[in-house]
Amino acid sequence: MPRLLIFFLAGVLIPASLICQQADNSAARPQVKVNVLNVCTPSAEEQKEIAVGLAQIPRRPAFGEDFEISHGRSTLDQVPDFLQAGQNAKMSDKPSVSSYVRVRREFAAPGTFSSVQYSFSNDGQNMVETLVLHVRDPKDLIEISVEDSASAVSSAETMLAANTPASRVRLERFGKSSIALARCLAAENGPAPDQSVYEPLFASASEVLTDYRRALGVRRTVPAELAQIPGAKASAETKSGQKAKAEK
Repeated sequence: MPRLLIFFLAGVLIPASLICQQADNSAARPQVKVNVLNVCTPSAEEQKEIAVGLAQIPRRPAFGEDFEISHGRSTLDQVPDFLQAGQNAKMSDKPSVSSYVRVRREFAAPGTFSSVQYSFSNDGQNMVETLVLHVRDPKDLIEISVEDSASAVSSAETMLAANTPASRVRLERFGKSSIALARCLAAENGPAPDQSVYEPLFASASEVLTDYRRALGVRRTVPAELAQIPGAKASAETKSGQKAKAEK
């Protein structure tokens, strides 16, 4: 009888210990929180915040003496684990090589923003401009970024001279989720969303890009820096030529 009682208690205690162990593991496992940004149709409140943020950007910036200009190339040889391809997505197994130029300037104090960084990248298929302004004393707002892109079927000089309009605006906020607005194309199962109400925001962001292309002198600096990257021009021309030939 005592042996039966011991076996019975053992049968009860083992599952209980396993449950406790699973609970401890669950508590120790970090929780992942995913915030999905509504970049196509931000709310009225988010539109207001974007408008206020863009309005704070000085159109005729006063820079300090410190600056930085750099260039290089970056290779992405595999898709990160967190990027999952869709069912009909076509992913290339070849590494993507991008040539880039970065220009950084410090704003003269005092002022809302401490520094601005402009970057231009060309991977032979797309050219992207990104302007990021960092807030000096981040309380609600940390930084504002404005971006545009174009197919790399021409030269960097042509894109820069064309004043390509902004296609994306993003506000990084302190202790809150980001706010973003982007040009959205038609989906496979429906038409493109009506974004006419956001045109003033896109226009304001485009004006910011135009002003800072001029203030940072990127029309002159970017082509000169790209020319110093070994093989960058030849690689871009080869990829662009192959793309144009395929479209004929």
